[in-house]
Amino acid sequence: MKNLAIKMNKWAKATALVIGFSTMISCDGFLEEDVVSQIGNDYLNTPKGLNDGINAAYSTMRAWYGTERGNNFTIFGTDIYTNGADGGWKFMNTYTNQFDSQNGHVRELWDEFYRGINTCNAVIDRSVNVTGVSEDVLKQRIAEAKFIRAHHYFILVQLFGGVDLQLSETEVPTKEVTRATVATVYSAIIQDLQEAIPNLEAKAKSSDYGRATRPAAEHLLGRVYLTKGTSEAAESSDFANAEPLLQSVIDNYGLILLPDFADVYAFGNEINDEVIYSVQYTRDPLTNGGGNNAHVFFLMEYDVQPGMIRDTENGRPFKRYRPTNYTLDVIFAERENDSRYKKSYRDAFLSNRPGTYNTTFDKSKETVTFAQGDTTMWLPGYNMSEAERAQYPYQVLTPELYTERLFPALRKHMDPGRADRTQFEGGRDYIAMRLADTYLLLAESQFRQGKMDLAAENLNMVRRRAAFPGKEAEMEISASDVTFELITEERARELIGEQTRWLDLKRWGILVERVKLYNPQGAPNIQDFHTLRPIPQNQIDRAEGNASAFPQNPGY
Repeated sequence: MKNLAIKMNKWAKATALVIGFSTMISCDGFLEEDVVSQIGNDYLNTPKGLNDGINAAYSTMRAWYGTERGNNFTIFGTDIYTNGADGGWKFMNTYTNQFDSQNGHVRELWDEFYRGINTCNAVIDRSVNVTGVSEDVLKQRIAEAKFIRAHHYFILVQLFGGVDLQLSETEVPTKEVTRATVATVYSAIIQDLQEAIPNLEAKAKSSDYGRATRPAAEHLLGRVYLTKGTSEAAESSDFANAEPLLQSVIDNYGLILLPDFADVYAFGNEINDEVIYSVQYTRDPLTNGGGNNAHVFFLMEYDVQPGMIRDTENGRPFKRYRPTNYTLDVIFAERENDSRYKKSYRDAFLSNRPGTYNTTFDKSKETVTFAQGDTTMWLPGYNMSEAERAQYPYQVLTPELYTERLFPALRKHMDPGRADRTQFEGGRDYIAMRLADTYLLLAESQFRQGKMDLAAENLNMVRRRAAFPGKEAEMEISASDVTFELITEERARELIGEQTRWLDLKRWGILVERVKLYNPQGAPNIQDFHTLRPIPQNQIDRAEGNASAFPQNPGY
């Protein structure tokens, strides 16, 4: 089950090979070699080298999913999340001029993704020399490399616009790099995925769990077409092209929506029938890289409150991402029939530090006393009078008392399996693609084509699953209810905290508008140019011709 995660990280540590896995030609313009292995230049031409090479490429997925940078790029600066009290990356939410071309996140992501791309290029180019591997396995490994390469370019083109398009292995150092057009990058992405799909395993879960499968590539290509359809490279056929791909994921592989929304992200249930593709992490510090860190960012400051101390069960609260009022008051306004607020957010804490304490935020009582396991805090989700709060023997945190330290904490990524209460390197797999998202993307593609009945049907699949038991009928919508606004809200309700929102707002063309409306910290500074991120300055400086050959994005 975890073999791929272990293999890919071991090989990633040995990818400063003579063959150039660690060469950042596209990033730095010169060859950097840090030889940590005696593996020779021909190793990739062997069956084991081929397998190790693709495992190394998979490891670069960890640069994005579950990391601080991946979350900052996609959670901060949106309509549904703003910054909490702590952390040094608030400028990515507030859009100040600190977010510039020297930003460490853009440099790290750029370097890691191009390392992965060049590894994929090497696997593909050298596959013709590999013997001792069956034709089917060889085709599958090439398809996996094309899936990873397409994925990386898809993230890059959304964040940065046109980027350097490298589709063959960089063997000789060069500073000759250029920015391809957005349309050219999308064309390469689509070609890679179209060529990969027939040769990937045609089942929901790979026999070597963690490898890309046919439904993963179809889901990704469906999203690519939807995104391209609202980009400068848009073609009239994009939304229609997305539909059959997404429908195939739903129909052909035995994937299902889990009956209970809460089970999708339940700890210990990371491998389930709704997951299309996940990025592998482990509990072994030697093979876990930096780990899945998403567990720390969405938590409130529970650990200094009366009756509480930090533990592994409740998490290490970094207080980075705080839901906006729009999230709490609009996205999750309906809580009688829809279970997703209740099942996404913590609404109570139980004492792990018994004793008598002075109250902190709830001054409707002077002191509180707790035994082990007593409720210490309750977040009802609505305001109540001080007299009402005084009736409870614990502190009541109502919306009017929310601060940058105290706010509803997202459950999805919590990781009680960590070795101790301070461990940052979580070990849960990161679910990158799941079937509920496929239904939502399919509904959107149908909405764009005016197929309102079909769009409503697919939205209802997700909405019925989200209902409290017995409330399924109340959650259903009709074709006349399907609007763009409903789709944007439904994606927020279902996918909150899953590294999709900034990319959604950007592809819909409403990022600036929504931040100005709903994110008070980001509203004063965001401008139209913020729909692209800055190109790393070291990329520009080391290109032949510098900015004239590799120009910076406007505004930076």
